[in-house]
Amino acid sequence: MREQKTLSIDCKKAAAFFGSLFLCVAQPGPAADLGYDFVQAREAYARGDAQKLDAYAPDLKGTPLGPYVDYWRISMNLGGNDSAVELFLEQHEGSLLAEQLRKSWLKSLAKAGNWQTFYGQYPQVASPDIELECDWIQARSELGNQETMKEARSFWFSSKERPQSCDPLFNALIENKIITSKDIWARLRMILDTGDITLAREVNRMLPKSQMMQDRTLVYAYENPYRYLERRARFDSMAEKEIAIFAIMRVAKADPLQAKTFWSGFKGYFGKNDNNYVQARIAVQAALKHRPEALQWFDDAGTLDDSQLAWKARAAMREGNWNVVLSSIEAMSADAREEEIWRYWKARALKSLGRISESNAILAGLSHEKDYYGQLALEEMGTVMTLPPEPYKASDAEISEVAHLPGVERALLLYSLGSRLYATREWVWAIRGFDDRKLLAAAELARRRGLYDRAINTAEKTVKLNDFDLLFLAPYRDIMREQTRELGLDEAWVYGLIRQESRFVTEAKSGTGASGLMQLMPATAKWVASKLGLRNYQQALVNQVETNISLGTYYLKHVLTILDNQPVLASAAYNAGPARARQWVGPSPMEGAIYIETIPYGETRDYVKKVMSNTEYYASVFGQQPVPLRVRLGTVGGLSGAP
Repeated sequence: MREQKTLSIDCKKAAAFFGSLFLCVAQPGPAADLGYDFVQAREAYARGDAQKLDAYAPDLKGTPLGPYVDYWRISMNLGGNDSAVELFLEQHEGSLLAEQLRKSWLKSLAKAGNWQTFYGQYPQVASPDIELECDWIQARSELGNQETMKEARSFWFSSKERPQSCDPLFNALIENKIITSKDIWARLRMILDTGDITLAREVNRMLPKSQMMQDRTLVYAYENPYRYLERRARFDSMAEKEIAIFAIMRVAKADPLQAKTFWSGFKGYFGKNDNNYVQARIAVQAALKHRPEALQWFDDAGTLDDSQLAWKARAAMREGNWNVVLSSIEAMSADAREEEIWRYWKARALKSLGRISESNAILAGLSHEKDYYGQLALEEMGTVMTLPPEPYKASDAEISEVAHLPGVERALLLYSLGSRLYATREWVWAIRGFDDRKLLAAAELARRRGLYDRAINTAEKTVKLNDFDLLFLAPYRDIMREQTRELGLDEAWVYGLIRQESRFVTEAKSGTGASGLMQLMPATAKWVASKLGLRNYQQALVNQVETNISLGTYYLKHVLTILDNQPVLASAAYNAGPARARQWVGPSPMEGAIYIETIPYGETRDYVKKVMSNTEYYASVFGQQPVPLRVRLGTVGGLSGAP
């Protein structure tokens, strides 16, 4: 007997959400209980309870969610039901669930050693992961093509853990000396550079016993790098040298000057390549901490890779040394030089050095991009960004056509039932391969359903056609206008920040615990609530739109005030904290774009660029008086007081 249902969806609300797509009429199970049935079936599958899953199957059969039950049933018995798998794949070919089931089936076939069936099915996978890629190499090898084994070598050189399906390939390549001890050391260095001591210890065991690093010594260098280095006097083996380099890098992340001091006493034991490796990485750490010695230390290092040249260029920007900015960019690989960031800064360097025609040639190409560097490039050429006069608007017929696609319909239903994770997966899969017109139709459909994150993300995928009303949605504007007016905040800036924080998902929650539209941490929300005198404040209230906007805008105003009303600094502070934003300010005022470009945290650096670029677009959408992005970025520095 089925248990009493206690969870349901409001049929009228669902009908309002779906319009004509959702009819509260006779179905195999009552529509109002669909959400409950789906959740119970999903939980039964997660527990491996086939009997409970079967109990909820009849009520989901015939609905857009019915395939999930069949998928779960088959997934619970992959090892002995190939005909059921093949039937499901035939019936649901091209769907997300078919892709997921085929992947799971292939992994099951690989574990069972059924390489013939695996070989026939693998080419139909749309997006194989590395586990399946290793199985594919193994399958061809088992079926007689031994040369394919060598393809796995390219997977070896990674700082990340590899799936177990790659292990037989790696072991065979090591045994046949296609992966050599030198290759193992190369990967070990990559892993140690990330600080993943657990993976490093695993890979270390793949070396010949005579070459291995002593496990206890490696752990000691990880936990006590200063003490380890103070006690070192000799480096007689590769293992001892690699542990010493690892310890130096550990010290460099906290204190580049101390690492440099240690290395000056050790470098005589090391060859040229090791010296270059260590010196370059110490120089990067110095640049990340904005130390004045960084540029000289880069010169001491010799040959630099692209990431090191990038930080050399950034260090030179802060010093105003445009010759070094230019030479650093020109020393990068061709691919790196073609990235927007380095095209823009090369143009700036050329312009600063009086090479105007060369600069303008780069800026002209870059100015067509609809992003941060495109906006800055346009302004360098004397033009302020404006919105296209005639954005593309999808017709009702186009929107209806997209709405009736099975994957989209299923995604919308899952969103209405509160299954956001499943819904988003279905949506992303359904719109893959859409052309610009279909993407904008899907984005408008999402907007009408209140799925603002899907609307924005989908509209961003277009190549030629754009609808900036979808790209820069502004929901909850009545509440926002009142709050920003009361606090004296730029409404466009606040929207630019929220768009980057949550894409207007009211229940958004980050991995660190930040919640709601403005992604407030619990402690921050509680502090602001006390400042505002909110009685009986509870953390659950932070996901309410009005409360979140009230708390978030107050905190943003607070951050802006303590950072002398500099929006670039306040944006950085909102992401990384006021103390860090202040710490990154140099002794002298600098251009806002240079401050942003030299933020040491990649996430924060990208965040601030996007917030400020968003602000420019929102200002245009709101019809505000045009203000160049470079003016908005302003000059950073000259801070007063303490945070």
